[in-house]
Amino acid sequence: MAARKDIDGSASVPQFYGKELRFKREEAGLTLERLVEGSFYGVTYLSEIERGKRTMPLDLAQHVDRVLRTDGFFQRGCEDVRKARLKGHAPYFERVLEAEKRAETIEQWSPSVFPGLLQTGPYAKAVICAEQTRELPEEIDEKVTARLARAKLFEEDHKKPEYWVVLHESLLRLPILPPQGMAEQLDHITALIKRGRVVTQILPWNAGPHPLMLGNAMVLDFADAPPLVYMEGQHHGHTIDDPALVKQYRRSYDLLRAAALPQVASLALIEEAAEDYRNGSQPDRLERRNLA
Repeated sequence: MAARKDIDGSASVPQFYGKELRFKREEAGLTLERLVEGSFYGVTYLSEIERGKRTMPLDLAQHVDRVLRTDGFFQRGCEDVRKARLKGHAPYFERVLEAEKRAETIEQWSPSVFPGLLQTGPYAKAVICAEQTRELPEEIDEKVTARLARAKLFEEDHKKPEYWVVLHESLLRLPILPPQGMAEQLDHITALIKRGRVVTQILPWNAGPHPLMLGNAMVLDFADAPPLVYMEGQHHGHTIDDPALVKQYRRSYDLLRAAALPQVASLALIEEAAEDYRNGSQPDRLERRNLA
């Protein structure tokens, strides 16, 4: 039997909330099974809330308050937890932010920017600041911190999700940072590949017509729930869970993956581009004019 892990309530609002939930449940002498009895949720779901890994839905919070007789404490706090988890992210990203922590696999196509899960701090800041909004420096830093926190999925004690990403070759030659910063961004991706945490394929710039030419896509699969597709524009995001549409996007992604370079060749391209940045041998803009 696995040892029970303590919850550090000082680490975040969700973990403080979860620690209080565990304390009140155990004070009442209830198991996880007994507490969820009569609700529409399972033991695993409640356990993840206690560990600060998942948001408490309003109806479950009301159920918990009734069973534990906590006078609305968990109902009042669940919105604070939701806001804390979303801090630094756009509201439309909330469902995906929750989902990617539970996913068995995440498959992503990103033709115009390195995905948030792969970004270094300087790269993330450059992407965020490109909009030239009137945000304060601390607000920008908050967004960068929130984006980087998503990459905790790749820490050593996490076995899932399996992350598979297809990148357009032009991203390797798009210098949105100074050369050293771009080299470090590419080195970061290379390190994740070599650790076996991500599978990366490059779609060559001259691949010709290919699936998903009109935008990005993220496909998420779960052990205990139907799959999702997420697509994002500059100021909006859209989550798709209709089975027929998800199936179509899955097929498009599989065809795109088939058109991309093998993993070994893709890694070699990333490493070559990093060396070019380090050595100052990046082609100038005119030489790159035929990149897609």
